[in-house]
Amino acid sequence: MPSDFRADRIGSALRGENPTVLRRLTAGFAVMGDVQFLPGYCVLLADDPAVQRLSDLPKARRLAYLNDMDDLGAAVENACAGLDPAFRRVNLEILGNADHFLHAHIWPRYDWEPTELRSLPVWLRPRADWTDPRYTLGPEHDTLRQAIAEALDRVRGTG
Repeated sequence: MPSDFRADRIGSALRGENPTVLRRLTAGFAVMGDVQFLPGYCVLLADDPAVQRLSDLPKARRLAYLNDMDDLGAAVENACAGLDPAFRRVNLEILGNADHFLHAHIWPRYDWEPTELRSLPVWLRPRADWTDPRYTLGPEHDTLRQAIAEALDRVRGTG
């Protein structure tokens, strides 16, 4: 996967050059996360790189973004539950502490997660999980990627 899109995730999505994009939504882009230690991890990128916070958006656009987040969360839930019987739930987060553009994290959670991590925020996972090559998004995630994209189309009534 080309790494140059990571320097400008939103711009590359707008140009059709971001390989992680699943779908263009009303107020953003549904993308697969770079790491897949929790299979099905997705991110909702706002479609304007100048927007740093949810509160930067006018009310109507803010509601559209939150609706997109809800749709992506439902799609991840539907797809992951269909592919893994140990699926438990989805966690939705808007943080913005590291990347200074509006984005939301959609984390699927599973019963097979280590007991000591299962109820903790994903951000407390060992640092090694974030850099381990076996968790890097790649062709081995194509089935999952397709399942989420198709679930997103169903949720949005476009598929």
